[in-house]
Amino acid sequence: MPNAIVHQEFDPQQGKLSYYTYEVLTQLLFELVEAHPQLATIESIGKSLEGREIWLITLTNQETGPALEKPAYWIDGNTHAGEVTGSTVALYTIWSYLTHYGQDEKITRLLDRTTFYILPRLSVDGAERYLTTPYTLRSSTRPYPYDDTHDPDGLYPEDIDGDGEILMMRVPDPNGVWKSSRRDARIMRRREIDEEGETYYHLMTEGIIRNYDGYLIPLAPRKEGLDINRNYPYQWAAENEQSGAGAYPFSEPETRAEAEFWRTHTNISGFASYHTTSGVLLRPYSTKSDDEMLPSDLEVFKLLGERSQKITDYPAVSTYHGFRYGPKDLTKGAMDDYAYDHLGWFGFTVELWDLPTTAGIGPRDFIPWMRWHPEEDDIKLMQWNDEVMQGEAFEDWRPFEHPQLGPVEIGGWKSKLYRQNAPLRYLPEMCEKHSAFTLMHASLNPYLSLYALKVEQQAEQIYRITAIIENNGFLPTDTSAQARERRVVRPIQVTLSLPEEVELLQGKQYQEVGQLEGRSNKLQGSYGRSITDHRCKVEWTIKGPTHATLELTVQAQRAGVLRHTIILENG
Repeated sequence: MPNAIVHQEFDPQQGKLSYYTYEVLTQLLFELVEAHPQLATIESIGKSLEGREIWLITLTNQETGPALEKPAYWIDGNTHAGEVTGSTVALYTIWSYLTHYGQDEKITRLLDRTTFYILPRLSVDGAERYLTTPYTLRSSTRPYPYDDTHDPDGLYPEDIDGDGEILMMRVPDPNGVWKSSRRDARIMRRREIDEEGETYYHLMTEGIIRNYDGYLIPLAPRKEGLDINRNYPYQWAAENEQSGAGAYPFSEPETRAEAEFWRTHTNISGFASYHTTSGVLLRPYSTKSDDEMLPSDLEVFKLLGERSQKITDYPAVSTYHGFRYGPKDLTKGAMDDYAYDHLGWFGFTVELWDLPTTAGIGPRDFIPWMRWHPEEDDIKLMQWNDEVMQGEAFEDWRPFEHPQLGPVEIGGWKSKLYRQNAPLRYLPEMCEKHSAFTLMHASLNPYLSLYALKVEQQAEQIYRITAIIENNGFLPTDTSAQARERRVVRPIQVTLSLPEEVELLQGKQYQEVGQLEGRSNKLQGSYGRSITDHRCKVEWTIKGPTHATLELTVQAQRAGVLRHTIILENG
């Protein structure tokens, strides 16, 4: 039976969005690029472990300049194999920006002056297995941490009843720690610590036990234990300290391809990395308190989070303060920490889709809720299943004769499509909100303009040239205080190219003028700050004949490239 999560419809105008196999996703990406050749290009940034191309779309109006000569914003999705909602949001974003160019004023303005690099699916191998089989995995299909053919003893997930889903098994046992709720027998609740005298169960994944001895059921370790969102350099830690981290930072072809692209595309200032679940915007750091972040950057992150919440309805929280699995559990080697700490980008790991909120459950502590929550919350979840989803999301417990365990019951939540990923009916609104969120975020990028250019004739063939260069963006031309501290952004370069008949009398043909502030350093007002620190002045005195042509070039690594032709005239 085909896996229930694989669908192929893509018609955003009719509200038809779905989750797509690699072949279909590739086809859709090429079709979008072919339909909008002036706005979009496609390239492979590398190959996955299994040899699939990792597709990246570049969006910008090529008539207003090359992609690398504009400020840029990064979007990726599907870092984790099963989190396919992210790839659909990224795909929708590409479609929305392309099809609304020339109609939507903000999209048009941004594509004229900005570049979007969008990588819809990073874990291409893992997502393909997730979408086309009943199995789940974290990221890559690489066997890890042990690459051998021997399968240890224990319970392995398996679709033993052949319905296309791997659900849960409940096995009656007087020592079981679970019991059916008196309010709804489908709901499993924890047995009280001193409780006896009822029917109790063990809960385990539907599956087969390798070398079962009739008594013990160990859990077999995951054969594919990699988590490529632990494979980035920031505080990378080995397997004994951080599960799934890989052999070394960027050890995996997928993350290494990303890193090489970032190395050669240094115009990026912001990012959104789409994951699931919980309905939250996670920001750095994962490993340390806000007290240890540079104060000016923390202020920007908080303001950006407030604005983002208004658009997405998702709260923005520090991973360290609001999304830890335990008081001493720190996530090491994550992409968002690397992007901010090493590159100085502002951005979020976006955990898309939140079933509890959708079902009417109020604000909560995200990770503790996953582990345990009130029975009333389970009732609300089941009501959502019954009334909204018409029973599609939960499989009622049904008897099954397990070949090793005997009588069991199989059932539970269909996690792939209803808990880990958004049901299809919720995709259009989610995609629209998040494409608006990334558009807003990208609009904060620094970008240069020539505020003024004055050419004054001082004497016969003697001219004074004054250029006022301005950063019009919210962010400074080097993005953040962290980027400045790391010195990862080159100073703005100003070059005046002269023909042979023109002589430079004063000034420099090539010079570096540092960085320009934006509006972000004035969040508390301009007291004690220059209100023109987003501008700089460059001057030259030259000698040359009338009508001689000079070329002014201003290059800012993250704020774009300006080119202006200067013609000497009498007057």
